[in-house]
Amino acid sequence: MGIYEEKPHTLKELEIEQADESQKVLNELEGQRVFGRKHYEFWLISTIALFWSLFQLYIVIEPTNSTISRSIHLAFALLLAFMIYPMMKKPYFLKKIRWFGYTFALVGMCSAGYIAYFFEEIALRPGDYKQLDIVVALIGIVILLEAGRRTLGLALSVIAIVFIAYDMLGPYMPELIIHKGASLNKLAGHMFLTTEGIFGVPLGVSTGFVFLFVLFGSLLDKAGAGEYFINLAFALLGKFRGGPAKASVVASGFTGIMSGSSIANTVTTGTFTIPLMKRTGFRPEQAGAVEVAASTNGQLMPPVMGAAAFIIAEFLGLAYTDVIFAAFIPAFVSYFALFYIVHLEALKLGLKGMNDKDLPPKWKTFVQGIHYLVPIFFLLYTLMILRESAASAAFNAIMLLMLLMVVQHPFRAFLAKEKITKDILLSGFVDILAGMISGAKNMIPIAVATALAGIVVGSITLTGLGQVLLDVIETLSDGNIFIILILAAVISLILGMGLPTTANYIVMASLTAPVILILAQDNGFIVPAIAAHLFVFYFGILADDTPPVGLAAYAAAGIAKADPIKTGIQGFKYDIRTAILPFMFFFNPELLLISEVDPLNPANPNGWVWITNPLEIAVIFSTAFIGMMAFSCFTQGYFIARTNIVERFIFLGIVPFMFLPKVVQEFMQLPSHYLSYTIGIFIFVGLYLLQKSKIKKAS
Repeated sequence: MGIYEEKPHTLKELEIEQADESQKVLNELEGQRVFGRKHYEFWLISTIALFWSLFQLYIVIEPTNSTISRSIHLAFALLLAFMIYPMMKKPYFLKKIRWFGYTFALVGMCSAGYIAYFFEEIALRPGDYKQLDIVVALIGIVILLEAGRRTLGLALSVIAIVFIAYDMLGPYMPELIIHKGASLNKLAGHMFLTTEGIFGVPLGVSTGFVFLFVLFGSLLDKAGAGEYFINLAFALLGKFRGGPAKASVVASGFTGIMSGSSIANTVTTGTFTIPLMKRTGFRPEQAGAVEVAASTNGQLMPPVMGAAAFIIAEFLGLAYTDVIFAAFIPAFVSYFALFYIVHLEALKLGLKGMNDKDLPPKWKTFVQGIHYLVPIFFLLYTLMILRESAASAAFNAIMLLMLLMVVQHPFRAFLAKEKITKDILLSGFVDILAGMISGAKNMIPIAVATALAGIVVGSITLTGLGQVLLDVIETLSDGNIFIILILAAVISLILGMGLPTTANYIVMASLTAPVILILAQDNGFIVPAIAAHLFVFYFGILADDTPPVGLAAYAAAGIAKADPIKTGIQGFKYDIRTAILPFMFFFNPELLLISEVDPLNPANPNGWVWITNPLEIAVIFSTAFIGMMAFSCFTQGYFIARTNIVERFIFLGIVPFMFLPKVVQEFMQLPSHYLSYTIGIFIFVGLYLLQKSKIKKAS
């Protein structure tokens, strides 16, 4: 029985089908080769992936020179990329790795590994490159571009080629973007033989932090945490109005902890939640859109944030924990608002919840998987309280998780008074191996994306492109901060349609974030640098459900048997609430828990004054949530009953009182910005009482 059929399923039946179905959908979308255990390719790829994971754990215990570790990291990624991702998505290429596939894989591994093997020699003669160095560098760049095309699609490779062309053809460019240009030797050396390009900061973050968190998420999933989170969400929320949709939001939020991909998040939870949403009354497009909105927003959720948290920290010279602290309120406000939107949709459709007999028992479900929460809380404790480095905290959490994986099956058998067999004893070790292999495979697109994005970063340092962009955007916007932000948002959305979130963020953070900050400062808006970085990050994520390309929307539509464009449009409607948040960062940095910034150097984190008073944080969070609820009522046209046009615009009018209290204070000449909050809450309560009275009269 297929998961898309309308025949009734029990939760258990759906659980069994969900894993295979989600993997099938994901493989189809990403065009990966999939080999069975009977094929030698399966064992070859699994062995290489396992050694990659072991290498990443080893360099935490025995730190290695960062350039050498980046080189080996990319060598593993390229080797696996050409073995798993075919040249073309046709049966001839998918069924078997052809001889030229192995050739590409070996050439990619050797070119990337060249830096590690000849590291000392290259370091001792900086800039004095031999002919072999240049040849290897050029081959390495070409092979990386092809790896990017296979794993990520054309977009990022084309962008990298455009920047390479710009580097070389500088003297022939229009006057506005002209530069002196770079020779082939200089370009190859800068991009491949230094840490300014491919082996720069983005790949360093992928090597040092991201891999460990992706591995942690993969191990958590293989341990059974993904299934546990879905079951727990349904146990707690399934019986309420639109229960499956609400459970989808919560489950996708939890899955976002494990997954840095909107698409993977969509298919992991969506194959389970979307059919249930359809059966409880959601239209196919709505069911798919709810899952898309929940899954894309999963990348906003601390502590991983789709791997961007580490890169933001590295770019800004911030502690990783400070990035999480700043991102906390916007992420949770956005997620709670999506939950509220789902509730409004359920009210509009008059939906009911699921039957208790179809739901797992609450307490039993919670207790059965409570041990999965231990490594997550341990990770957060070591990061937030002990303030260990991200790599150290992730490594320790992985070790704890592995221990739990080894003991969980025998312990369950012991509690059930079953015989503890050899298979039960070894099952935890099998899960660990599967998690390490899966983690390495999941890292391939991220490693390739960060390496390719390094070409963009390298072009900026090679040509001074940042200053050129500053002039271009200033000319187009005429210095208007609103136009500047809209331009940045549109560019992020367009780039994000073809790029993974991490790569999109790196490109935009390198190109436009500094420009936004400078132009904002010139226009009297002194904001912390993290506001600009989170701005482009948020819009890059929103591209995953933005037609016509939104890949997460295509994944959800495939599961829902719905039109992908309609699903994407509906998903974007749900996500409009997320789109307004980044604009608010510029006019109210307190949403990022930053109260003051050094006006002379807003990019310097040392000049930021953080809000640490728990009461003040609670006020900012709760008022932002009320503001987001009001905005959701405006977009959905519903509160406790349908709203008329006047009520909708009154809800919209509440938003600035909640999100921009100091702007309102200045505009209305109020004695305190807290009075802005009070007025907004008063109007919100007034609308509630008005609708209550209308309902009472109607009945």
